[in-house]
Amino acid sequence: MDNIGYIPLSFMKGDKEIHKTITNTVIFKFVSNQYNNSRKIGDLLNKTQYGYNTSAKKSGKYKLIRITDIRNGLVDWENVPYCECNNENKYKLTSGDILIARTGGTTGKSYLIDNIPYNTVFASYLIRLKTNVNLLPEYLNLFLNSYFYWSQVMEMKGGAAQPNINAKKIRNIEIPYCPVEDQKKLVEYSKGKSIGVFFELSESIEKINNKLNLKSQLQKEITKQQTYIQKLRQQILQEAIQGKLTEEWRRQNPDVEPASELLKRIKAEKEQLVKKGKIKKQKPLPPVKEEEKPFELPEGWGWCRLGEISEKIGAGCTPLGGKANYVKQGIKFLRSQNIYNKGIILDDIVYISSETHKKMENTKVFPKDILLNITGGSIGRCAIVPDDFDEGNINQHVTIIRMVNKKLADYVHKLVLSPLYQKNIIDNQTGAGREGLPKNRLEKFTIPIPPISEQYVINERIEQLKISLSQLEEQTEKNSQYADKLMQAVLREAFEG
Repeated sequence: MDNIGYIPLSFMKGDKEIHKTITNTVIFKFVSNQYNNSRKIGDLLNKTQYGYNTSAKKSGKYKLIRITDIRNGLVDWENVPYCECNNENKYKLTSGDILIARTGGTTGKSYLIDNIPYNTVFASYLIRLKTNVNLLPEYLNLFLNSYFYWSQVMEMKGGAAQPNINAKKIRNIEIPYCPVEDQKKLVEYSKGKSIGVFFELSESIEKINNKLNLKSQLQKEITKQQTYIQKLRQQILQEAIQGKLTEEWRRQNPDVEPASELLKRIKAEKEQLVKKGKIKKQKPLPPVKEEEKPFELPEGWGWCRLGEISEKIGAGCTPLGGKANYVKQGIKFLRSQNIYNKGIILDDIVYISSETHKKMENTKVFPKDILLNITGGSIGRCAIVPDDFDEGNINQHVTIIRMVNKKLADYVHKLVLSPLYQKNIIDNQTGAGREGLPKNRLEKFTIPIPPISEQYVINERIEQLKISLSQLEEQTEKNSQYADKLMQAVLREAFEG
């Protein structure tokens, strides 16, 4: 038992459960040092037994407890299903039994049966342990909720894709052992009873718990800071698109050209692009109705639809053959995992050949294109293509929003990231699972347009505020690193003494 260490377990929820497991580890470190006696669990058991293989029913004579019924160390007995069992004597649970999950994501997780309210049998993916007179079930339960136990379980799993353990493996696990009378005292001590002979243990646990509490308080503060920064980021974008960031600027600059003139020029530019055959003529979009305007605009601003100011809105495609078209070097092929609000991330980039790129002429990517994820869990993530971008193409999970006037791109990118438009994106998904944002809905989004000169000021103000937010995030990251170091110090003290 030399390789005892912290194990991050996905089903262990919250600091309280982790703290309990660390405390139990300290208890068994104490037992190991004081008694220098470890025993195989199998030598201290009367029986190990696999559960009953049957189907769950809505009614029956017996409750059938399964792996999924044990959550956060508790069983919601009212929702445990029923079954019929023709071998009650073999499978019926009694107080003091311990159940261990033998497969799946919770492999190794245990539950001590105590004050069982129903006639209950246990399902086939559980193993029952019955202790003999030399091992208290409560003492074994403490051990099964310590890193002494979990370190051995993880070693037995060996990183298998389908983790599992069996009765033989469990019987070979070693437990720090002490006489039954001392087991009773340690169980009482773990419940909060003061026992004088454990003064040294109490000191160790108190030190560790103080550090754990400090770490928990620090982590709560970090989470609070992160939430505050995220809300502040959203608030900045929302106030930007409502003109609140530039109220003072408008008072100082009353004579700027209104947005209506900008929209007229964009309309004329778009008509010229159609005449020259550079873009197809689009169907007229309906005028923006009063009930579609989510807020009142400042003087000089105007409402339009996204399709009116865009020369292109359209998703990419995956070439026939899918991944077979990817090459080691070539043209960057941007997928949803490359599109982030902070920009295009090329860590996981794939490439297509120049020939494939030519065939996908309509989905080529150019500087100042706005790339928006339109499907799946990353829907709404949005990046603007930088000016120094060379060549690229996109797949069907990403759409291009290309402005008629490229000067609008930075403002529209920020607008798409605002809480209002992120909500619009989520609300306008279609399909059975509401998993996609179609072009005909996206182009109808109502857009608040400031005068072009005010757009520049808005972009500049947002960038300035982002610098301040980055400084806050940097400090939060330092706090997070300190919390991690504090946790490592706690773990060293718990496991190494």
